[in-house]
Amino acid sequence: SADLANSGFYNGLHFHRVIPDFMDQFGCPYSKDPFSQRAGTGGPPDGTFKNLKTGATETRSNGGNIKDEFAAKISNEPGTLSMANTGQPNSGGSQFFMNVVHNDFLDFFSPGESKHPVFGKAADEASFKVMVAISKVPTRDDCPVKPVVMKSVTVAM
Repeated sequence: SADLANSGFYNGLHFHRVIPDFMDQFGCPYSKDPFSQRAGTGGPPDGTFKNLKTGATETRSNGGNIKDEFAAKISNEPGTLSMANTGQPNSGGSQFFMNVVHNDFLDFFSPGESKHPVFGKAADEASFKVMVAISKVPTRDDCPVKPVVMKSVTVAM
């Protein structure tokens, strides 16, 4: 996701799924149109990118999907960012969610089928408060009634 953020992929996308006391989901290219029926179903284009940690060339395929990265055992705690996927292995692409509560049942190392690796966290308490506020906006079918746009995404390593 860092390569996508650095390329501007996320700029101007809208949150397509927000649930209070759970999470905010984001990153579908179809969400450029906040009212698109396809929001939540898309991913990035297929291709290659450089893994910023290992330097290896990685591949996006089958709709922009990447290999699961179960590198660090970090729990889905409040303020963390975690990869969204279809529930199938290696099905994450550009979508991720921001945990607003401790969703440990989503940890890849916990029992159960949900496997969502954490890859980042809110920069500070003010950023976390924004996450929580987004999760509480009025929704219809978990989609914000009034669109919530991501102006830009910055990745700090």
